[in-house]
Amino acid sequence: MNETLCLLNSHRSDRAFSDEPVSDEALDAIVEAARRAPTSSNAHHVSLVVVRDAPKRARIAELAGGQPWIAKAPVFIAVILDFYKTGVAVEATGEKLEVHETVEGLLAGVTDVGIALATLISAARSLGLGIVPIGGIRRSSQAMLNLLELPTRSFPVVGISIGHIVKAALQKPRMPMKAFRHDEHYHTEVLQDAIASYDATLLDYWKGIGRTDGKSWSKNTAEAYKQMCFRDVKPVIAKQGLTHDK
Repeated sequence: MNETLCLLNSHRSDRAFSDEPVSDEALDAIVEAARRAPTSSNAHHVSLVVVRDAPKRARIAELAGGQPWIAKAPVFIAVILDFYKTGVAVEATGEKLEVHETVEGLLAGVTDVGIALATLISAARSLGLGIVPIGGIRRSSQAMLNLLELPTRSFPVVGISIGHIVKAALQKPRMPMKAFRHDEHYHTEVLQDAIASYDATLLDYWKGIGRTDGKSWSKNTAEAYKQMCFRDVKPVIAKQGLTHDK
């Protein structure tokens, strides 16, 4: 494999960061890579809020459900679905923005947020930095909106903590390829065995690192998804004008 593929295949989420700051040069390069990432129709409906202020990072850690690595890592970047910016451009032409009211707009925007996040991950890791994606910023959506002073028609979809690593995380095993890659059509018949195999693999992984509380993938997923994760996401999105009802 070439250097890029080796980097991508070595992905892990690091949570043990030092106090060493991320240089301006490194941070600028990481952000520039994300700025160059593709967006649907070249609409640029993604923005980043870069947070280096320690008290603000501590508050984000609290809002995200108590994640101390957010406060510890010297950089936190919130990746924003941003139809406010889109609206400024559209309305300057005398037209009316409607994409923020559609399911397609929401899907396109969130897809582009994901592309930006993946680019931030790869760019940071290519510079030897550690990262951990943070979906928990949606846990207290309105408080995050207020903290970041986001305008209407925007929403903080996900974040990422970036810093120098004290101790590298172990790479967690993934589900078998046959449950991920489907040639020509979706192969439902492979899933039961693939999931059972992955459950066993993951339990062995937890045992190997001394995690007595580690669960199988099926059990962990069932506990996470048997109920709504973040209850205020839908009303806050609607309040922001992202109605996705067309």
